[in-house]
Amino acid sequence: MGPLAGYKIVEIAGIGPGQYCGMLLADMGAQLIRVERPVTGDLGFPMPARFNLMNRSRPTINVDLKTSEGADLVLRLCESSDAIFEGFRPGVMERLGLGPEECMARNKRLVYGRMTGYGQEGPLADTVGHDTNYIALAGALHAIGDADRPPPVPLNLIGDLGGGGIFLAMGMLAAMLEASKSGKGQVVDAAMVDGVASMLTGFHGLLAGEFWQDQRQSNLLDGKAPFVKVYQTQDDKYVSVCAIENRFYKALLDALDITTIDAADQHKRDEWAKHEAIIAAAFRTKTRDEWSDIFAGTDACAAPVLSLREAPSHAHNRARGVFVTVDGVEQPGPAPRFSRTPSEISSAPNEPGSVDEQTLAAWGLDEDEIGRFLACANSSQGSSA
Repeated sequence: MGPLAGYKIVEIAGIGPGQYCGMLLADMGAQLIRVERPVTGDLGFPMPARFNLMNRSRPTINVDLKTSEGADLVLRLCESSDAIFEGFRPGVMERLGLGPEECMARNKRLVYGRMTGYGQEGPLADTVGHDTNYIALAGALHAIGDADRPPPVPLNLIGDLGGGGIFLAMGMLAAMLEASKSGKGQVVDAAMVDGVASMLTGFHGLLAGEFWQDQRQSNLLDGKAPFVKVYQTQDDKYVSVCAIENRFYKALLDALDITTIDAADQHKRDEWAKHEAIIAAAFRTKTRDEWSDIFAGTDACAAPVLSLREAPSHAHNRARGVFVTVDGVEQPGPAPRFSRTPSEISSAPNEPGSVDEQTLAAWGLDEDEIGRFLACANSSQGSSA
């Protein structure tokens, strides 16, 4: 029973940011019901339910939102919910009869979360896109990568999950807290461009103060500085270095047994290329794991670059239980951690439609309501097949 135990939230299923938001809220104990359309986004490959890990900790039911019965079911669920959220383009939910006006008419305390790339209004509001497009428009993509090549396509951690899913979860939690005082719900407009731009606030301050150059690999934190970099080791693996403070830089040089660099010269930019070459040569004399042993217990701010398969086996991750196994699938455990009301993965992802009857009963629907819905759902799926 996590800190959100007792809260009820309707999730209109999508992929990426909304899906991640739902996982966070469910792991923290909220009672979610994930409403998935019979036809969902195409990932380009089949994904068995048990491996679609961001669907964990809450049941998924199949609902055809284009039918009056499907829309009525969502409105019925809203009556006893604290929040609902969706990730369609602006106007889609309104055309389904499930916009904020219709849903909040059933429950004046309802928080209505909306996740999009570009927001609910503006010239690009109706434009289709994905993570890389959004972080490009926010200015983040331009700042990532080597100076002599195009920006790389990063994992969708920045836009989808960071600027999207986490900002949506934070906004909904804030709105639910406010509703507990005012008795009134509201709409939360979470746009990935907005979220990523917010994450860049500190860099805009540096830019305005002329402490940051608006060019890739030209600054302290973007791979230019030799003490904030990734170095190749003897076994063609890598070690990450982020020894920003001078005392940590000194510890790094000591661990590397480098005496030809004076730590006092750390911020002499005209020396950076020479220092980088010296540090790189030192790293190539030992394997990644040998360097990990050397750095252990030091303040060098160096860590091995682990693969997705390697990370769960690292001693620190094992000791903290960062990764857990559910239904035979290893995966990251819930975060953050709470001392009194710990989060938990309450269930593995389920096949959509496999638990509809039990799930709807748990949400307070009576036998007649459940029967009508299931009859309609079966009829809809049969006709679409």
